[in-house]
Amino acid sequence: MKKIGIIRCQQTEDMCPATTCIKVAHEGKLAFAELGESEIVGIVTCGGCPGKRAIPRAKMLVDRGAEVIAFASCIFKGTPIGFPCPHAQQMKDAIIRKIGNEVTIIDYTH
Repeated sequence: MKKIGIIRCQQTEDMCPATTCIKVAHEGKLAFAELGESEIVGIVTCGGCPGKRAIPRAKMLVDRGAEVIAFASCIFKGTPIGFPCPHAQQMKDAIIRKIGNEVTIIDYTH
């Protein structure tokens, strides 16, 4: 069972309790289909625009056992309101620079 850390949009957290992200990770569906059933070790926000806090928070998730960092669908897809983060790719690139190839990165959850 893979251990997952999820990073979500701080602005979206008012509209979404991450229920679907949790469910699909646990059941190993959609973005997690190749991983199978997974355990969530933590869910954090990006810290707000432009997402600079996502980098140390991703490292914190890895330090606490995450083998996979998944961006919640609100980041790259803009779910539920259809407004993707304009800083998503920058955030992802910075996280990869910080944690290297220690973990798998997934761009969405559902």
